[in-house]
Amino acid sequence: LLEQDQGSVLLTVLCCIKAAQKPQLLGEAFAAIKDDGSVVSWGKADRGGDSASVADQLQEGVLQVVGNSSAFAAIKVDGSVISWGKADLGGDSSSVADKLQEGVREVVGNPYAFAAIRDDGSVVSWGAVDRGGDSSEVADKLQEG
Repeated sequence: LLEQDQGSVLLTVLCCIKAAQKPQLLGEAFAAIKDDGSVVSWGKADRGGDSASVADQLQEGVLQVVGNSSAFAAIKVDGSVISWGKADLGGDSSSVADKLQEGVREVVGNPYAFAAIRDDGSVVSWGAVDRGGDSSEVADKLQEG
């Protein structure tokens, strides 16, 4: 995470990273939140560098962007979440879209999936099913506190 104040422009840049064979991290894509709440992304297209498919939803009102190894998820001021990048690793949240339209207060990720904490205390996840992207088996335990 890099924040830089350039006078009236504050960019928050989040690097979407992946572990390499050596003990180092290689950046594959970046996403920047501009001071007007819009998002710009660049880097490896299928790893979140190309946000064209959701660009209209990233023009304003973005509060936070969270990245994993291959995708990004953005929380907007209305509590909705927009995701893009490698579909099976969290870039496609359509399977849980009804739960991400409003009321999300935080998103966290692991290298393969994302989990959103909603205002009502419930948790919804998406991404690689066997890596945390499917929380349906414990959904009843993830409700309110």
